[in-house]
Amino acid sequence: MWAHRGARRRAPENTLEAFRLALALGADGVELDARRSADGVVVVHHDVAAPGFGVLADRPFAELRAARPDIPTLDEALDACTGALVNVEVKNLPGERDYDPGDRVAALVAERLLGRGGDDVVVSSFNLATLDRYRQLDPGRPTGLLTLRGFDPRDALALAADRGHAALHPDVRGLRRLAPALVERAHALGLAVHVWTVNDAARIRRLAAAGVDALITDVPDLAARALGR
Repeated sequence: MWAHRGARRRAPENTLEAFRLALALGADGVELDARRSADGVVVVHHDVAAPGFGVLADRPFAELRAARPDIPTLDEALDACTGALVNVEVKNLPGERDYDPGDRVAALVAERLLGRGGDDVVVSSFNLATLDRYRQLDPGRPTGLLTLRGFDPRDALALAADRGHAALHPDVRGLRRLAPALVERAHALGLAVHVWTVNDAARIRRLAAAGVDALITDVPDLAARALGR
């Protein structure tokens, strides 16, 4: 069970506080969002822009640190999660103000992770081209394709398998009653299934019984209880 942006119901999301609290509450790992500053520092933030600062990719990291010291770098987040799994979601979507068709953020994340070594990390993205690019740069690390509610998870699974990715990360709202068959098919193909975002105790138990490999949740304390921990 992975905490979505940390324990975001009890601490500011995507902060060191939220990550540490999530692990203290029983999460096996955390999910976080990776973006870049103008000078190529990988930072952890969900949105393109930060309140009180603006678009992260438009300004250098020193200015971000001065204005928003609560926004960590990827290295700081990984250090806070030592010993736990970290799902790094690489943000690079067409239409967003920091979109880069050259996938610079994927290269920056790969550089950081390869340079560190030893971290237990899964890299995911909604952008298949970005995910493919990351896998080219760091082929030894597991990668997972994220999908939204309207994307048929069976089609997404076939696509992820065809591109050589290790996992599918489907939106729980798109699963309906497909979970057991989807998990069975994924495992037959050698892929894991990591479902987001699951906050209902009964659904957590059903998906665990269906054999999903990880549940991504906003409420790690509730999820831990639902899983009998």
